[in-house]
Amino acid sequence: MRPLRLLWVLPYLPWPTTSGGKLRQYHLLRCLAARGHRITLLVQSKVPLDRQTREQLEPLLDRLIVTERRPLKSATTMLAGLVSPVPLLASVNGHAPGFSRVFEELLREPWDVVQIEHSYMYEPCRGPLRRHKRDFVLSEHNVESTLAEVTYSRLPAPLRPLASLDRGRYRRWERHVLGQARKVVALTDDDARVFAPYSRQPVAVVVNGTDTGAFAAVTPEPTARRILFVGNFEYAPNIDAVEWMLDTIMPALWQQTPDVRLCLCGHALPQQWAARWNDPRIEWRGFVPELQTVQAQSSVFLAALRDGGGSKLKVLEAMAAGLPLVATPQAVSGLAVERGVHYVGGADATSLVTALQQLLDDPAQAHALGEAARGYVREQHDWSRSADQLEAVYAELACA
Repeated sequence: MRPLRLLWVLPYLPWPTTSGGKLRQYHLLRCLAARGHRITLLVQSKVPLDRQTREQLEPLLDRLIVTERRPLKSATTMLAGLVSPVPLLASVNGHAPGFSRVFEELLREPWDVVQIEHSYMYEPCRGPLRRHKRDFVLSEHNVESTLAEVTYSRLPAPLRPLASLDRGRYRRWERHVLGQARKVVALTDDDARVFAPYSRQPVAVVVNGTDTGAFAAVTPEPTARRILFVGNFEYAPNIDAVEWMLDTIMPALWQQTPDVRLCLCGHALPQQWAARWNDPRIEWRGFVPELQTVQAQSSVFLAALRDGGGSKLKVLEAMAAGLPLVATPQAVSGLAVERGVHYVGGADATSLVTALQQLLDDPAQAHALGEAARGYVREQHDWSRSADQLEAVYAELACA
């Protein structure tokens, strides 16, 4: 298609790629830039723009504009959290007059598409959009009202009544923002069905992907007897998964196979965990910029996710690397994979332990499972396919 002028609005910098959302946004930007689209990226960020991030992003963009997000514990955020009809997550990123002024100036320019990432980024955009009578695309990575429940469930008991109030606010907010967007983009068919009753047009699906070429040369090591998990630990479902692994799954596995190791990688790995679970068989790696090395040192990827939404980039990357996957149904949600062909596992700890033992003791089966998963991801979830789907959304809007 012809090159387009795109204005993307994000609530965080998409580099470094420390979360699934950042990974998705960075690679879609990379693919769109390679196809000749001219992109301006407007970001409200809680961290300053550093040299490395600037050098990584600017070659992909016409312009990179970063405004500062106020601290999470600011008086404005706390007051808004109590009295605003806007839910807390949207308040954290909203009520930002400086950002709104920058966005309003940008809307004076001619754009083929204005795209907002996440419904919680809409609050400081809605006034300028209304005044300029501009349509926008909403890219919604999860059913946020459901994810909010996962986060609130971890709050102390005295705060849970407030959490119940905010859940209702987010459900109303989500429906409002979905209804305001000209086009809604979901990551999975399941999420699209949830959004459909509130959207003005049929919801588009732009799947998550992975850089399949970057993982093609990885060969897992079955003799290492190392189980790998990767996640962003600012995300409540990942915290729940690790706590379940360390409290229940791994102790049951160690009763049968005491030589197995567990390697935990990811951004914001809580330091107190090493004291709480001080078993020497647990490796606390933290954020690893290049996953291929640790993948090649591992035997199995364990995705013990009980909550969350969308599709999981950590799972796609493990599959792209040929790592045999043991997973819960939640971990493979949004993926057209078959248990016993692309992964093994189940919803309970006993099923996961049995599957881990099975793959650790049968390298031939583990290899076959990993290669089937690698082939599936190469065919269905390369980032180029995701970019094709997003361009189709843009083409539809251009023809309307």
